Amino acid sequence: MKDIFNFAPGPALLPEKVMIKAQKEFLNWRELGLSVMEVSHRSKDFLELAESTEVNFRELLGVPDNYKILFLQGGATLQFAAVPLNLAKQNSSADYLITGSWGKKSMKEAELFLDVNVVATSEHTGYTTVPDFKDWHLSNDSAYFHYTPNETIAGVEIDDLPDNINVPVVADMSSTILSKPIDISRYGLIYAGAQKNIGPSGLTIVIVREDLILNPSKFTPSVINYKVMSENNSMWNTPPTFAWYMAGLVLEWLKEEGGLNSIGLLNLKKSKKVYDLIDSSQFYISKVDKRYRSRTNIPFILFDPSLDSIFLKESAELGLVNLKGHRSVGGMRASIYNAMPEIGVDKLIDFMKFFENKYG
Repeated sequence: MKDIFNFAPGPALLPEKVMIKAQKEFLNWRELGLSVMEVSHRSKDFLELAESTEVNFRELLGVPDNYKILFLQGGATLQFAAVPLNLAKQNSSADYLITGSWGKKSMKEAELFLDVNVVATSEHTGYTTVPDFKDWHLSNDSAYFHYTPNETIAGVEIDDLPDNINVPVVADMSSTILSKPIDISRYGLIYAGAQKNIGPSGLTIVIVREDLILNPSKFTPSVINYKVMSENNSMWNTPPTFAWYMAGLVLEWLKEEGGLNSIGLLNLKKSKKVYDLIDSSQFYISKVDKRYRSRTNIPFILFDPSLDSIFLKESAELGLVNLKGHRSVGGMRASIYNAMPEIGVDKLIDFMKFFENKYG
């Protein structure tokens, strides 16, 4: 086990077993005498890799047959524009729920292409909660409903949605995907940047129901045109081959770890340990509504902000790195994705207890 535990929000840590295997294969993948980074994406070997990656992804998440899985580029941020271009007709509108910075950014991008109806926003609270369902203002003729199930900056997570959403649900699951079981059939479209739970940055996965890709806007660039990319097996252009390869290794590792039921329970256990410590302390404070606390991104502040730099320095000396909170929130943030071993969380908790006893 490495002595460094990386709590970065993304690009985030990767499973050690995956890194070791990638290192072993780096110069000689599949006994070809070549790195996977040097192999053509049209070659037999890479096409087999692409197929097995999709099969494992579909199996792990239980993706129904009437959904396409696309392996794209540009990060989840490019999908902020791709979604309205692919799903909305000209002069149409879409519903957006804003519970954090990423939801707001996706809404701002969508406004370039259609009319946006903000269903509800928690910005006035500093994004510490989710607006009550009864206060949501859903429109009757929207092209889709968009939300971010887990906001990595504020640490707010939505586990469920009301039953009165009668349009395709679109979700930015960059920090949710593969962290727990998900009922894919409840969604019209899911997109996720890789750099949290899938693999290194550079790859974005889109899961989209087939009937939603038939009529993209005529202004949609081919590289984000779901219909074009689906017809070309995500290879209309050269894909991010190394990131695709690494994602495949992560999916294999997830299956070895028992799949999403097992990893979901472990993630819940890891986050509960941290929240239990925070709740039992007057030294550490969580501003997030307990009903909507993220299991993967845990922001917290110290009762005395002048201790922040000392906390970060001393934790880093013990191998607990990248705990600094986002600049818009301050304080600390522990991002605990799939690859964070429980021992890393335990080491963080031991340090937090020690630090409180020393400075509290």
